[in-house]
Amino acid sequence: MEHPSKPAVFAGVALFISGVLSFLLGVAGIAQDRLFVVSGDYAYRFDITAWGWLHLVIGVALMVVGVGALAAKGWARGAGIGLAAISLVTQFMFIPYYPAWAISVMVLDLVIIWSLARLVE
Repeated sequence: MEHPSKPAVFAGVALFISGVLSFLLGVAGIAQDRLFVVSGDYAYRFDITAWGWLHLVIGVALMVVGVGALAAKGWARGAGIGLAAISLVTQFMFIPYYPAWAISVMVLDLVIIWSLARLVE
């Protein structure tokens, strides 16, 4: 059995954490769609329940890829970069609803992309 390198372990754990955070945000959006409020006009204004489902699906996918990275699966690097990029964009679009959370997860997603992009095959 192949063991992941230390940067791959970091990336896998970070992917899993980002997935859990997105999953929790999704559950909160689905359960209480009045939890997040945005004032004024916003170009990416969607129903909070729809945002919740989007974050829930992305969160589950991030957790699966995180486990794949921890298991040293070859597909996890590309999938992790792609999913972290998707998570980054969705968090950017979610900034008006919950800025501190969105920016924190965006930073985590950027670190994930950086760490996976630096892995040497």
